[in-house]
Amino acid sequence: MKRDVIRINEEKCTGCGDCITGCPEGALQVIDGKARLISDLFCDGLGACIGTCPQGAIEIEQREAEPYDEKKVMSNIVNGGANVIKAHLQHLQEHGEEGYLQQAIDYLNENKLDVPDYEEKPLACGCPGSMTQDINPTSQHGEPVMLTAQLQNWPIQLQLLNPNAPYLKNADLLLAADCAPFAYANFHQRFLKDKVLIIFCPKLDQTIEQYIDKLAAIFEKQDIKSITIVHMEVPCCSGIEVIVKRALEKANKNIIIKDYTISINGEIV
Repeated sequence: MKRDVIRINEEKCTGCGDCITGCPEGALQVIDGKARLISDLFCDGLGACIGTCPQGAIEIEQREAEPYDEKKVMSNIVNGGANVIKAHLQHLQEHGEEGYLQQAIDYLNENKLDVPDYEEKPLACGCPGSMTQDINPTSQHGEPVMLTAQLQNWPIQLQLLNPNAPYLKNADLLLAADCAPFAYANFHQRFLKDKVLIIFCPKLDQTIEQYIDKLAAIFEKQDIKSITIVHMEVPCCSGIEVIVKRALEKANKNIIIKDYTISINGEIV
C-alpha cells in the first residue's frame, strides 16, 4: 500500500540522534553513525521528528510501505516505561488518530498495564502543532483600532515567487511560517513594515529542496540586506530556520538572521 513515511537523507544526517526523542514509536535508531528508519511498521508518517533535526535531513514521502501496526508499536513502546507510553498516546491524540489511540489503550488494558493520563500538557517530544485547541484571546478589549497594511510585494508564497523579482534587490527579507501572521495580531506593524514578505510551511509543503534552491538563488543574486524569520512555537515549524541556513550555505552567503517565535496564544516567546 502507498502511504506517508519519513525519508532520511544520509548525506545530510550527522547522526546527532536529536530525532530519536521526536519518535516515541521507536521507528528511529542511530546505526553506524546515521539515523535509520528501522521499520515501516513503526512509522506513522505524521512527521513529529522533522522539527527536531538540525540538519533538515528528514522529510515525508509517499511510497509503497508496510501498513503501520499500532499493536507492534505498543509492544516496543511499553519497554520504555510510563513516560514513553504517555508521550505516544499524546502524540496520537494530538494528530486526531482516534483509531490508533483506541488500539493503544486496548493493548494496555489487555496486558493489564496502566493507562497514563495522556490528556495533560504534551511532553517535549509530542507534536502540539496538530493538537486541537480552543484559544480564548485575553487582549481583545476596548475600541477597535484601524491599522495600515504593510504588505509591499506579491506573490508572497515561496513556491510562486520569482527569484529575479526587482523588489528583492537589496531587500530586508521577512520569512514567515504560514500560520504566524494569523497567530500574531500585530504582525504587520511589528514585523512586516519595510520588509519583503515570503511565506511557506516547513512541514506540509512538499517542495523543500526546491525552496532551498530558490532561496539560495535569491541570496546569491539579490544582495539581501537582512533576514528576519517568524515561526510558530511548534517543533515542526522550527524547520524554517534550517531551510534558510541551508540556502545561505548553498549560496555561500553570511547574513545575520533575526529569529522570532510566536506562541499559539499569539505572543512572542
